[in-house]
Amino acid sequence: MDNSEVAKRLFEMAEMLEFKGENVFKIKAYQKAARNIEELEEDINILRQRDELGTISGVGEAIEAKIKEMLDTGTFKAFEEIRHTIPQDIEEIIAVQGIGPKTAHLLYSKLGVKDLQGLLKAAEEHRIRRIPGMGVKTEEHILIAAKRQLAEGNIGRFPLGVALPIAEEISKKLLDGILIREVRIAGSIRRWKDTVGDIDLIARSDEPEKAIEVFTVMDNMQEVLEKGNTKGSIIYKGNIQVDLRIVKDDAFGSLLQHFTGSKEHNVKLRQIALSKGFHLSEYGLKNATTAEQIPFSTEHEQYERLGLQFIPPELREDWGEIEAAMEKKIPRLIEVSDIKGDLHVHSNWSDGHNSIEEMALAAKALGYQYINISDHSASSKIANGLSEKRLLDHIKEIERLNECIEGIRILSGTECDILPDGTLDYSDELLEQLDIVVVAVHGSVEQDSKTMTQRIVSALENEHVHILAHPTGRKFGKRLPFAMNMEKIMDTALEYGKVLEINSSPQRLDLNDKFAMMARERGIKLAINTDTHSLEQFGNIRYGIGTARRAWIASNDVINTLHLKDICKLLGIS
Repeated sequence: MDNSEVAKRLFEMAEMLEFKGENVFKIKAYQKAARNIEELEEDINILRQRDELGTISGVGEAIEAKIKEMLDTGTFKAFEEIRHTIPQDIEEIIAVQGIGPKTAHLLYSKLGVKDLQGLLKAAEEHRIRRIPGMGVKTEEHILIAAKRQLAEGNIGRFPLGVALPIAEEISKKLLDGILIREVRIAGSIRRWKDTVGDIDLIARSDEPEKAIEVFTVMDNMQEVLEKGNTKGSIIYKGNIQVDLRIVKDDAFGSLLQHFTGSKEHNVKLRQIALSKGFHLSEYGLKNATTAEQIPFSTEHEQYERLGLQFIPPELREDWGEIEAAMEKKIPRLIEVSDIKGDLHVHSNWSDGHNSIEEMALAAKALGYQYINISDHSASSKIANGLSEKRLLDHIKEIERLNECIEGIRILSGTECDILPDGTLDYSDELLEQLDIVVVAVHGSVEQDSKTMTQRIVSALENEHVHILAHPTGRKFGKRLPFAMNMEKIMDTALEYGKVLEINSSPQRLDLNDKFAMMARERGIKLAINTDTHSLEQFGNIRYGIGTARRAWIASNDVINTLHLKDICKLLGIS
Protein backbone atom coordinates (compact mmCIF):
# COMPACT_ATOMS: atom_id res chain seq x y z
CA MET A 1 0.00 0.00 0.00
CA ASP A 2 1.16 3.55 -0.68
CA ASN A 3 0.61 6.74 1.33
CA SER A 4 -2.72 7.64 -0.29
CA GLU A 5 -4.13 4.13 0.19
CA VAL A 6 -3.16 4.04 3.89
CA ALA A 7 -4.62 7.53 4.43
CA LYS A 8 -7.82 6.57 2.60
CA ARG A 9 -8.29 3.52 4.81
CA LEU A 10 -7.78 5.59 7.98
CA PHE A 11 -10.27 8.22 6.75
CA GLU A 12 -12.76 5.43 6.06
CA MET A 13 -12.20 4.08 9.56
CA ALA A 14 -12.93 7.53 11.02
CA GLU A 15 -16.14 7.78 8.97
CA MET A 16 -17.33 4.38 10.15
CA LEU A 17 -16.58 5.24 13.78
CA GLU A 18 -18.49 8.50 13.39
CA PHE A 19 -21.37 6.62 11.78
CA LYS A 20 -21.45 4.31 14.78
CA GLY A 21 -21.34 7.25 17.22
CA GLU A 22 -17.99 6.26 18.71
CA ASN A 23 -15.71 8.42 20.87
CA VAL A 24 -15.02 11.77 19.15
CA PHE A 25 -11.36 11.81 20.24
CA LYS A 26 -10.80 8.42 18.65
CA ILE A 27 -12.38 9.68 15.40
CA LYS A 28 -10.19 12.79 15.38
CA ALA A 29 -7.08 10.68 16.01
CA TYR A 30 -7.71 8.64 12.85
CA GLN A 31 -8.48 11.81 10.86
CA LYS A 32 -5.32 13.56 12.02
CA ALA A 33 -3.12 10.56 11.24
CA ALA A 34 -4.75 10.20 7.81
CA ARG A 35 -4.25 13.87 6.93
CA ASN A 36 -0.59 13.80 7.89
CA ILE A 37 0.08 10.57 6.01
CA GLU A 38 -1.68 11.99 2.95
CA GLU A 39 0.72 14.94 3.02
CA LEU A 40 3.91 12.92 3.59
CA GLU A 41 6.62 13.60 1.04
CA GLU A 42 8.32 10.25 1.77
CA ASP A 43 7.02 6.73 1.06
CA ILE A 44 5.39 5.33 4.20
CA ASN A 45 6.90 1.92 3.42
CA ILE A 46 10.39 3.44 3.68
CA LEU A 47 9.50 5.00 7.03
CA ARG A 48 8.30 1.59 8.19
CA GLN A 49 11.60 -0.02 7.12
CA ARG A 50 13.47 2.56 9.19
CA ASP A 51 11.07 2.02 12.11
CA GLU A 52 10.04 5.70 11.92
CA LEU A 53 6.25 5.44 11.63
CA GLY A 54 5.99 6.90 15.11
CA THR A 55 7.62 10.13 13.91
CA ILE A 56 4.52 10.95 11.83
CA SER A 57 2.47 13.54 13.67
CA GLY A 58 -0.71 11.96 15.04
CA VAL A 59 0.54 8.38 14.78
CA GLY A 60 0.63 6.85 18.25
CA GLU A 61 1.32 3.25 19.18
CA ALA A 62 -2.21 1.99 18.44
CA ILE A 63 -2.46 3.55 14.98
CA GLU A 64 1.15 2.63 14.21
CA ALA A 65 0.28 -1.03 14.83
CA LYS A 66 -2.70 -0.75 12.48
CA ILE A 67 -0.54 0.87 9.78
CA LYS A 68 1.96 -1.97 10.03
CA GLU A 69 -0.88 -4.46 9.74
CA MET A 70 -2.18 -2.63 6.66
CA LEU A 71 1.24 -2.58 5.01
CA ASP A 72 1.54 -6.33 5.60
CA THR A 73 -1.99 -7.45 4.71
CA GLY A 74 -3.75 -4.58 2.92
CA THR A 75 -6.18 -4.00 5.79
CA PHE A 76 -6.42 -4.24 9.57
CA LYS A 77 -8.59 -6.26 11.91
CA ALA A 78 -10.50 -3.39 13.54
CA PHE A 79 -11.41 -1.99 10.13
CA GLU A 80 -12.80 -5.31 8.90
CA GLU A 81 -14.72 -5.89 12.13
CA ILE A 82 -16.53 -2.54 12.03
CA ARG A 83 -17.02 -2.66 8.24
CA HIS A 84 -19.16 -5.78 8.55
CA THR A 85 -21.51 -4.00 10.98
CA ILE A 86 -22.32 -1.17 8.55
CA PRO A 87 -24.61 -1.27 5.48
CA GLN A 88 -22.56 -1.92 2.35
CA ASP A 89 -23.69 1.16 0.38
CA ILE A 90 -23.87 3.65 3.25
CA GLU A 91 -20.81 5.42 1.75
CA GLU A 92 -23.11 6.68 -1.04
CA ILE A 93 -25.14 8.55 1.57
CA ILE A 94 -22.16 9.85 3.53
CA ALA A 95 -20.79 11.29 0.27
CA VAL A 96 -23.93 13.37 -0.35
CA GLN A 97 -23.14 17.03 0.23
CA GLY A 98 -24.39 18.21 3.61
CA ILE A 99 -24.90 14.77 5.16
CA GLY A 100 -21.78 13.13 6.58
CA PRO A 101 -21.53 10.08 8.90
CA LYS A 102 -23.71 11.36 11.78
CA THR A 103 -26.67 12.32 9.60
CA ALA A 104 -26.25 9.12 7.59
CA HIS A 105 -26.59 7.13 10.80
CA LEU A 106 -29.66 9.13 11.81
CA LEU A 107 -31.31 8.45 8.43
CA TYR A 108 -30.40 4.77 8.66
CA SER A 109 -31.61 4.30 12.23
CA LYS A 110 -34.85 6.30 11.83
CA LEU A 111 -35.83 5.53 8.22
CA GLY A 112 -33.77 2.49 7.23
CA VAL A 113 -32.05 4.50 4.47
CA LYS A 114 -28.92 2.60 3.39
CA ASP A 115 -28.18 3.69 -0.19
CA LEU A 116 -28.58 6.66 -2.53
CA GLN A 117 -31.82 5.43 -4.11
CA GLY A 118 -33.32 4.93 -0.65
CA LEU A 119 -32.28 8.44 0.31
CA LEU A 120 -33.97 9.92 -2.77
CA LYS A 121 -37.14 7.98 -2.05
CA ALA A 122 -37.24 9.13 1.58
CA ALA A 123 -36.76 12.76 0.55
CA GLU A 124 -39.35 12.61 -2.22
CA GLU A 125 -41.88 11.04 0.19
CA HIS A 126 -41.19 13.82 2.73
CA ARG A 127 -40.14 11.39 5.44
CA ILE A 128 -36.85 13.12 6.27
CA ARG A 129 -38.58 16.31 7.45
CA ARG A 130 -40.39 14.30 10.12
CA ILE A 131 -37.14 13.44 11.91
CA PRO A 132 -36.64 15.82 14.87
CA GLY A 133 -34.04 18.45 14.04
CA MET A 134 -34.22 17.95 10.25
CA GLY A 135 -37.12 19.96 8.84
CA VAL A 136 -38.31 20.96 5.37
CA LYS A 137 -35.29 23.04 4.37
CA THR A 138 -32.83 20.28 5.28
CA GLU A 139 -34.90 17.75 3.35
CA GLU A 140 -34.93 20.02 0.29
CA HIS A 141 -31.13 20.46 0.45
CA ILE A 142 -30.65 16.70 0.75
CA LEU A 143 -32.95 16.00 -2.19
CA ILE A 144 -31.11 18.48 -4.42
CA ALA A 145 -27.68 17.16 -3.40
CA ALA A 146 -28.71 13.51 -3.83
CA LYS A 147 -30.13 14.17 -7.30
CA ARG A 148 -26.96 15.99 -8.29
CA GLN A 149 -24.80 13.15 -7.01
CA LEU A 150 -26.88 10.63 -8.96
CA ALA A 151 -26.66 12.80 -12.08
CA GLU A 152 -22.90 13.21 -11.63
CA GLY A 153 -22.64 9.44 -11.85
CA ASN A 154 -19.07 8.19 -12.15
CA ILE A 155 -19.94 5.04 -10.24
CA GLY A 156 -17.18 2.56 -10.97
CA ARG A 157 -14.93 5.27 -12.41
CA PHE A 158 -11.65 6.58 -11.04
CA PRO A 159 -10.40 10.18 -10.98
CA LEU A 160 -7.73 10.85 -13.60
CA GLY A 161 -5.35 11.78 -10.78
CA VAL A 162 -5.63 8.21 -9.45
CA ALA A 163 -5.57 6.34 -12.76
CA LEU A 164 -2.76 8.18 -14.58
CA PRO A 165 -0.01 7.55 -11.98
CA ILE A 166 -0.99 3.86 -11.90
CA ALA A 167 -0.84 3.67 -15.71
CA GLU A 168 2.59 5.33 -15.66
CA GLU A 169 3.79 3.01 -12.90
CA ILE A 170 2.78 -0.10 -14.85
CA SER A 171 4.24 1.27 -18.08
CA LYS A 172 7.57 1.85 -16.37
CA LYS A 173 7.59 -1.69 -14.97
CA LEU A 174 6.96 -3.11 -18.43
CA LEU A 175 9.66 -0.99 -20.04
CA ASP A 176 12.17 -1.89 -17.33
CA GLY A 177 12.09 -5.45 -18.67
CA ILE A 178 13.56 -6.67 -21.95
CA LEU A 179 10.40 -7.92 -23.67
CA ILE A 180 8.55 -4.67 -24.41
CA ARG A 181 10.02 -1.96 -26.63
CA GLU A 182 7.29 0.67 -26.33
CA VAL A 183 4.18 1.21 -24.21
CA ARG A 184 1.57 3.89 -24.82
CA ILE A 185 -1.31 4.79 -22.54
CA ALA A 186 -4.59 4.91 -24.46
CA GLY A 187 -8.28 5.27 -23.56
CA SER A 188 -9.79 8.01 -21.42
CA ILE A 189 -6.45 8.72 -19.77
CA ARG A 190 -4.82 9.68 -23.06
CA ARG A 191 -7.77 11.96 -23.77
CA TRP A 192 -7.25 13.50 -20.29
CA LYS A 193 -10.86 12.81 -19.33
CA ASP A 194 -11.40 13.68 -15.68
CA THR A 195 -12.64 10.20 -14.74
CA VAL A 196 -11.53 6.83 -16.04
CA GLY A 197 -13.25 3.45 -16.19
CA ASP A 198 -10.13 1.33 -16.68
CA ILE A 199 -6.58 1.58 -18.02
CA ASP A 200 -5.74 0.71 -21.63
CA LEU A 201 -2.12 0.08 -22.64
CA ILE A 202 -0.84 -0.56 -26.16
CA ALA A 203 2.63 -2.07 -26.58
CA ARG A 204 5.20 -3.34 -29.07
CA SER A 205 7.05 -6.60 -28.42
CA ASP A 206 8.83 -9.26 -30.46
CA GLU A 207 7.69 -11.90 -27.94
CA PRO A 208 4.08 -11.01 -27.11
CA GLU A 209 3.18 -14.21 -25.23
CA LYS A 210 6.13 -13.82 -22.85
CA ALA A 211 5.34 -10.14 -22.42
CA ILE A 212 1.74 -10.92 -21.46
CA GLU A 213 3.01 -13.52 -18.98
CA VAL A 214 5.23 -10.91 -17.32
CA PHE A 215 2.31 -8.47 -17.22
CA THR A 216 0.04 -10.95 -15.42
CA VAL A 217 2.53 -11.72 -12.64
CA MET A 218 3.83 -8.21 -11.90
CA ASP A 219 3.87 -6.79 -8.38
CA ASN A 220 0.58 -5.38 -7.06
CA MET A 221 -1.47 -7.50 -9.45
CA GLN A 222 -4.56 -8.67 -7.56
CA GLU A 223 -6.35 -10.87 -10.09
CA VAL A 224 -5.86 -12.13 -13.65
CA LEU A 225 -8.98 -11.66 -15.75
CA GLU A 226 -7.57 -12.75 -19.10
CA LYS A 227 -4.25 -14.07 -20.42
CA GLY A 228 -4.00 -14.61 -24.18
CA ASN A 229 -1.32 -14.49 -26.85
CA THR A 230 -1.48 -10.72 -27.40
CA LYS A 231 -3.81 -9.44 -24.69
CA GLY A 232 -3.81 -9.57 -20.93
CA SER A 233 -6.26 -8.14 -18.44
CA ILE A 234 -5.70 -7.81 -14.71
CA ILE A 235 -7.09 -6.13 -11.62
CA TYR A 236 -4.32 -3.95 -10.19
CA LYS A 237 -3.94 -2.51 -6.70
CA GLY A 238 -6.75 -0.08 -5.95
CA ASN A 239 -9.21 -2.42 -7.73
CA ILE A 240 -8.68 -0.90 -11.17
CA GLN A 241 -8.77 -2.99 -14.34
CA VAL A 242 -5.76 -2.77 -16.66
CA ASP A 243 -5.78 -4.14 -20.21
CA LEU A 244 -2.57 -4.65 -22.19
CA ARG A 245 -2.65 -5.25 -25.94
CA ILE A 246 0.44 -6.07 -27.98
CA VAL A 247 0.40 -5.35 -31.67
CA LYS A 248 2.70 -5.69 -34.65
CA ASP A 249 4.72 -2.59 -35.52
CA ASP A 250 2.92 -1.92 -38.79
CA ALA A 251 -0.50 -1.66 -37.08
CA PHE A 252 0.60 0.13 -33.91
CA GLY A 253 -0.91 3.47 -34.92
CA SER A 254 -4.24 1.90 -35.89
CA LEU A 255 -4.61 0.10 -32.57
CA LEU A 256 -3.52 3.13 -30.56
CA GLN A 257 -6.04 5.33 -32.33
CA HIS A 258 -8.87 2.82 -31.91
CA PHE A 259 -8.35 2.26 -28.18
CA THR A 260 -7.79 5.95 -27.48
CA GLY A 261 -11.38 6.55 -28.57
CA SER A 262 -13.75 7.99 -27.86
CA LYS A 263 -16.49 5.68 -29.09
CA GLU A 264 -18.38 8.61 -30.61
CA HIS A 265 -15.25 9.86 -32.39
CA ASN A 266 -14.53 6.42 -33.82
CA VAL A 267 -18.08 6.02 -35.10
CA LYS A 268 -17.64 9.23 -37.10
CA LEU A 269 -14.30 8.00 -38.46
CA ARG A 270 -15.89 4.74 -39.61
CA GLN A 271 -18.55 6.71 -41.48
CA ILE A 272 -15.84 8.70 -43.26
CA ALA A 273 -13.98 5.51 -44.12
CA LEU A 274 -17.14 3.95 -45.59
CA SER A 275 -17.69 7.03 -47.74
CA LYS A 276 -14.22 6.43 -49.19
CA GLY A 277 -14.76 2.71 -49.82
CA PHE A 278 -13.08 1.34 -46.69
CA HIS A 279 -13.97 -0.41 -43.46
CA LEU A 280 -12.15 0.95 -40.39
CA SER A 281 -11.21 -1.20 -37.40
CA GLU A 282 -8.45 -1.45 -34.81
CA TYR A 283 -6.34 -3.12 -37.50
CA GLY A 284 -6.52 -0.17 -39.90
CA LEU A 285 -8.44 0.26 -43.15
CA LYS A 286 -9.80 -2.59 -45.24
CA ASN A 287 -10.71 -2.03 -48.88
CA ALA A 288 -14.43 -2.77 -49.21
CA THR A 289 -13.95 -4.12 -52.73
CA THR A 290 -10.64 -5.99 -52.67
CA ALA A 291 -10.52 -6.84 -48.94
CA GLU A 292 -6.93 -5.53 -48.87
CA GLN A 293 -5.91 -4.71 -45.27
CA ILE A 294 -4.02 -1.41 -44.83
CA PRO A 295 -2.50 -1.09 -41.35
CA PHE A 296 -0.86 2.12 -40.13
CA SER A 297 2.20 2.34 -37.93
CA THR A 298 1.29 5.88 -36.81
CA GLU A 299 -1.97 7.68 -36.11
CA HIS A 300 -0.89 10.58 -38.32
CA GLU A 301 -0.78 8.27 -41.34
CA GLN A 302 -4.27 6.93 -40.65
CA TYR A 303 -5.85 10.38 -40.25
CA GLU A 304 -4.07 11.57 -43.39
CA ARG A 305 -5.37 8.57 -45.40
CA LEU A 306 -8.88 9.54 -44.32
CA GLY A 307 -8.31 13.07 -45.58
CA LEU A 308 -8.15 14.58 -42.12
CA GLN A 309 -5.77 16.85 -40.28
CA PHE A 310 -4.26 15.05 -37.29
CA ILE A 311 -6.59 15.34 -34.29
CA PRO A 312 -4.98 15.57 -30.83
CA PRO A 313 -6.26 12.84 -28.46
CA GLU A 314 -7.83 15.37 -26.08
CA LEU A 315 -10.24 16.56 -28.78
CA ARG A 316 -11.54 13.14 -29.81
CA GLU A 317 -15.04 13.41 -28.33
CA ASP A 318 -17.16 14.19 -31.42
CA TRP A 319 -17.44 17.81 -30.29
CA GLY A 320 -16.78 19.18 -33.77
CA GLU A 321 -13.18 18.08 -34.11
CA ILE A 322 -13.76 15.89 -37.18
CA GLU A 323 -15.51 18.68 -39.05
CA ALA A 324 -12.65 21.04 -38.14
CA ALA A 325 -10.08 18.46 -39.26
CA MET A 326 -11.82 18.14 -42.64
CA GLU A 327 -11.22 21.87 -43.16
CA LYS A 328 -7.70 21.75 -41.64
CA LYS A 329 -8.86 24.06 -38.83
CA ILE A 330 -7.69 22.16 -35.74
CA PRO A 331 -6.00 24.91 -33.67
CA ARG A 332 -2.62 24.72 -31.96
CA LEU A 333 -3.62 23.80 -28.42
CA ILE A 334 -1.91 25.05 -25.30
CA GLU A 335 1.07 23.06 -24.02
CA VAL A 336 2.87 22.88 -20.67
CA SER A 337 5.82 24.71 -22.23
CA ASP A 338 3.58 27.76 -22.85
CA ILE A 339 3.12 28.41 -19.12
CA LYS A 340 5.25 31.32 -17.87
CA GLY A 341 4.16 31.34 -14.24
CA ASP A 342 1.76 30.02 -11.59
CA LEU A 343 -0.77 32.42 -10.10
CA HIS A 344 -2.07 30.22 -7.25
CA VAL A 345 0.72 29.06 -4.94
CA HIS A 346 0.71 28.38 -1.20
CA SER A 347 3.61 28.57 1.23
CA ASN A 348 4.14 27.55 4.84
CA TRP A 349 2.77 30.91 5.88
CA SER A 350 -0.62 29.18 5.61
CA ASP A 351 -1.06 25.47 4.83
CA GLY A 352 1.80 24.93 2.39
CA HIS A 353 4.84 22.80 3.20
CA ASN A 354 7.62 25.05 1.92
CA SER A 355 8.85 28.59 2.39
CA ILE A 356 8.15 31.34 -0.11
CA GLU A 357 11.82 31.30 -1.09
CA GLU A 358 11.76 27.54 -1.74
CA MET A 359 8.63 27.84 -3.86
CA ALA A 360 10.15 30.69 -5.86
CA LEU A 361 13.41 28.84 -6.53
CA ALA A 362 11.51 25.70 -7.58
CA ALA A 363 9.40 27.76 -9.98
CA LYS A 364 12.52 29.43 -11.35
CA ALA A 365 14.05 26.00 -11.99
CA LEU A 366 10.98 25.20 -14.10
CA GLY A 367 11.70 28.23 -16.23
CA TYR A 368 8.86 30.31 -14.80
CA GLN A 369 9.15 34.09 -14.85
CA TYR A 370 6.77 34.70 -11.92
CA ILE A 371 4.65 33.12 -9.22
CA ASN A 372 1.83 34.55 -7.14
CA ILE A 373 2.02 33.59 -3.48
CA SER A 374 -1.66 33.33 -2.58
CA ASP A 375 -1.83 32.07 0.98
CA HIS A 376 -5.20 31.64 2.65
CA SER A 377 -7.10 34.45 4.35
CA ALA A 378 -8.09 34.71 7.98
CA SER A 379 -11.42 32.83 7.83
CA SER A 380 -9.68 29.65 6.63
CA LYS A 381 -8.59 28.80 10.15
CA ILE A 382 -8.08 25.12 9.33
CA ALA A 383 -5.58 26.27 6.68
CA ASN A 384 -3.74 28.64 9.06
CA GLY A 385 -5.16 31.64 7.23
CA LEU A 386 -3.37 34.97 7.56
CA SER A 387 -4.72 37.73 9.78
CA GLU A 388 -4.50 41.27 8.39
CA LYS A 389 -1.30 41.85 10.37
CA ARG A 390 0.27 38.63 9.09
CA LEU A 391 -0.70 39.52 5.53
CA LEU A 392 1.12 42.84 5.86
CA ASP A 393 4.19 40.94 7.11
CA HIS A 394 3.71 38.53 4.19
CA ILE A 395 3.84 41.45 1.74
CA LYS A 396 7.06 42.74 3.34
CA GLU A 397 8.67 39.29 3.19
CA ILE A 398 7.91 39.05 -0.52
CA GLU A 399 9.39 42.53 -1.07
CA ARG A 400 12.55 41.38 0.75
CA LEU A 401 12.83 38.19 -1.27
CA ASN A 402 12.37 40.02 -4.56
CA GLU A 403 15.49 42.02 -3.70
CA CYS A 404 17.46 38.81 -3.01
CA ILE A 405 16.31 36.40 -5.75
CA GLU A 406 17.08 37.10 -9.37
CA GLY A 407 15.44 35.60 -12.42
CA ILE A 408 11.89 35.35 -11.10
CA ARG A 409 9.31 37.85 -9.80
CA ILE A 410 7.39 36.89 -6.67
CA LEU A 411 3.96 38.48 -6.80
CA SER A 412 2.23 39.34 -3.57
CA GLY A 413 -1.24 37.81 -3.41
CA THR A 414 -3.90 36.05 -1.41
CA GLU A 415 -6.50 33.35 -1.81
CA CYS A 416 -9.18 35.41 -0.13
CA ASP A 417 -12.31 33.69 1.14
CA ILE A 418 -15.63 34.76 -0.32
CA LEU A 419 -17.72 34.89 2.83
CA PRO A 420 -21.28 33.48 2.90
CA ASP A 421 -22.82 36.90 2.27
CA GLY A 422 -20.56 37.62 -0.73
CA THR A 423 -18.21 40.01 1.04
CA LEU A 424 -14.48 39.34 1.10
CA ASP A 425 -12.34 38.29 4.04
CA TYR A 426 -10.05 41.33 3.78
CA SER A 427 -10.83 45.03 3.52
CA ASP A 428 -10.54 46.82 0.17
CA GLU A 429 -7.73 48.92 1.64
CA LEU A 430 -5.69 45.78 2.30
CA LEU A 431 -6.53 44.09 -1.00
CA GLU A 432 -5.37 47.21 -2.82
CA GLN A 433 -1.84 46.61 -1.53
CA LEU A 434 -1.58 43.20 -3.24
CA ASP A 435 -0.40 42.42 -6.75
CA ILE A 436 -2.99 39.72 -7.48
CA VAL A 437 -6.17 38.88 -5.57
CA VAL A 438 -7.44 35.33 -6.01
CA VAL A 439 -10.86 34.68 -4.44
CA ALA A 440 -12.59 31.39 -3.66
CA VAL A 441 -15.44 29.77 -1.76
CA HIS A 442 -14.33 27.45 1.05
CA GLY A 443 -17.10 27.48 3.65
CA SER A 444 -20.92 27.28 3.67
CA VAL A 445 -20.73 25.18 0.50
CA GLU A 446 -24.26 23.82 0.91
CA GLN A 447 -25.96 27.10 -0.05
CA ASP A 448 -28.75 26.93 -2.64
CA SER A 449 -28.09 27.97 -6.24
CA LYS A 450 -29.51 31.49 -5.96
CA THR A 451 -27.54 32.28 -2.80
CA MET A 452 -24.27 30.76 -4.01
CA THR A 453 -24.54 32.46 -7.39
CA GLN A 454 -25.13 35.89 -5.87
CA ARG A 455 -22.32 35.26 -3.38
CA ILE A 456 -19.80 34.67 -6.19
CA VAL A 457 -21.20 37.44 -8.38
CA SER A 458 -20.77 39.93 -5.53
CA ALA A 459 -17.13 38.93 -5.17
CA LEU A 460 -16.48 39.29 -8.90
CA GLU A 461 -17.93 42.78 -8.84
CA ASN A 462 -15.18 43.88 -6.42
CA GLU A 463 -12.67 46.06 -8.30
CA HIS A 464 -9.66 44.51 -6.53
CA VAL A 465 -10.41 40.91 -7.52
CA HIS A 466 -8.49 39.34 -10.40
CA ILE A 467 -9.11 35.57 -10.40
CA LEU A 468 -11.88 33.22 -9.24
CA ALA A 469 -10.19 30.01 -8.06
CA HIS A 470 -11.67 26.50 -8.44
CA PRO A 471 -15.00 28.09 -9.40
CA THR A 472 -17.37 25.13 -8.90
CA GLY A 473 -15.75 23.82 -5.72
CA ARG A 474 -15.78 20.16 -6.69
CA LYS A 475 -13.42 17.63 -5.12
CA PHE A 476 -13.40 14.11 -6.51
CA GLY A 477 -14.80 11.64 -4.01
CA LYS A 478 -15.38 14.35 -1.41
CA ARG A 479 -17.62 17.10 -2.73
CA LEU A 480 -19.84 17.68 -5.73
CA PRO A 481 -19.85 21.06 -7.54
CA PHE A 482 -21.72 23.86 -5.83
CA ALA A 483 -25.33 24.48 -6.77
CA MET A 484 -24.83 27.58 -8.90
CA ASN A 485 -25.81 29.39 -12.10
CA MET A 486 -22.57 29.21 -14.06
CA GLU A 487 -23.94 31.25 -16.96
CA LYS A 488 -24.64 34.20 -14.68
CA ILE A 489 -21.21 33.88 -13.07
CA MET A 490 -19.56 33.85 -16.48
CA ASP A 491 -21.59 36.84 -17.61
CA THR A 492 -20.32 38.71 -14.54
CA ALA A 493 -16.72 37.61 -15.11
CA LEU A 494 -16.90 38.86 -18.70
CA GLU A 495 -18.56 42.16 -17.74
CA TYR A 496 -16.01 42.96 -15.03
CA GLY A 497 -12.96 41.53 -16.82
CA LYS A 498 -12.26 38.78 -14.30
CA VAL A 499 -10.25 35.63 -14.90
CA LEU A 500 -11.54 32.12 -14.21
CA GLU A 501 -9.18 29.43 -13.04
CA ILE A 502 -8.61 25.94 -14.32
CA ASN A 503 -7.31 24.44 -11.10
CA SER A 504 -4.79 21.71 -11.95
CA SER A 505 -5.01 19.86 -8.64
CA PRO A 506 -5.89 16.24 -9.54
CA GLN A 507 -8.48 16.36 -6.77
CA ARG A 508 -10.27 19.27 -8.45
CA LEU A 509 -9.75 19.85 -12.22
CA ASP A 510 -12.00 22.86 -11.83
CA LEU A 511 -13.12 24.41 -14.17
CA ASN A 512 -13.90 21.17 -15.97
CA ASP A 513 -13.60 20.83 -19.74
CA LYS A 514 -17.20 21.82 -20.56
CA PHE A 515 -17.13 24.99 -18.43
CA ALA A 516 -13.64 25.90 -19.66
CA MET A 517 -14.95 25.61 -23.23
CA MET A 518 -17.93 27.79 -22.32
CA ALA A 519 -15.58 30.43 -20.90
CA ARG A 520 -13.38 30.36 -24.01
CA GLU A 521 -16.37 30.70 -26.34
CA ARG A 522 -17.55 33.75 -24.37
CA GLY A 523 -14.14 35.40 -24.52
CA ILE A 524 -13.38 35.06 -20.80
CA LYS A 525 -9.69 34.81 -19.99
CA LEU A 526 -8.45 31.81 -18.02
CA ALA A 527 -5.55 31.04 -15.69
CA ILE A 528 -4.20 27.50 -15.40
CA ASN A 529 -2.75 27.17 -11.90
CA THR A 530 -1.63 24.30 -9.68
CA ASP A 531 -2.89 25.52 -6.27
CA THR A 532 0.36 23.93 -5.15
CA HIS A 533 1.07 23.37 -1.48
CA SER A 534 4.49 21.73 -1.98
CA LEU A 535 7.36 21.73 -4.45
CA GLU A 536 6.40 18.54 -6.27
CA GLN A 537 2.83 19.75 -6.86
CA PHE A 538 4.09 22.22 -9.46
CA GLY A 539 4.13 19.12 -11.68
CA ASN A 540 0.33 18.94 -11.51
CA ILE A 541 0.20 21.66 -14.17
CA ARG A 542 -0.08 18.86 -16.74
CA TYR A 543 -3.57 18.00 -15.44
CA GLY A 544 -4.78 21.56 -15.95
CA ILE A 545 -3.22 21.67 -19.40
CA GLY A 546 -4.95 18.38 -20.29
CA THR A 547 -8.30 19.81 -19.20
CA ALA A 548 -7.66 23.00 -21.17
CA ARG A 549 -6.75 21.09 -24.32
CA ARG A 550 -10.03 19.16 -24.07
CA ALA A 551 -11.72 22.58 -24.13
CA TRP A 552 -9.90 23.62 -27.35
CA ILE A 553 -7.94 26.24 -25.44
CA ALA A 554 -4.94 27.93 -27.04
CA SER A 555 -2.12 29.78 -25.32
CA ASN A 556 -3.67 33.21 -26.04
CA ASP A 557 -6.77 32.23 -24.01
CA VAL A 558 -4.66 31.91 -20.84
CA ILE A 559 -3.13 34.86 -19.00
CA ASN A 560 -0.23 32.98 -17.39
CA THR A 561 1.24 32.22 -20.80
CA LEU A 562 2.14 35.93 -20.92
CA HIS A 563 5.66 37.13 -20.25
CA LEU A 564 6.18 38.97 -16.96
CA LYS A 565 6.00 42.49 -18.39
CA ASP A 566 2.82 41.64 -20.29
CA ILE A 567 0.94 40.09 -17.38
CA CYS A 568 1.95 43.02 -15.18
CA LYS A 569 0.56 45.39 -17.80
CA LEU A 570 -2.66 43.34 -18.12
CA LEU A 571 -3.32 43.22 -14.36
CA GLY A 572 -2.01 46.68 -13.51
CA ILE A 573 0.95 45.44 -11.46
CA SER A 574 3.69 47.98 -10.91
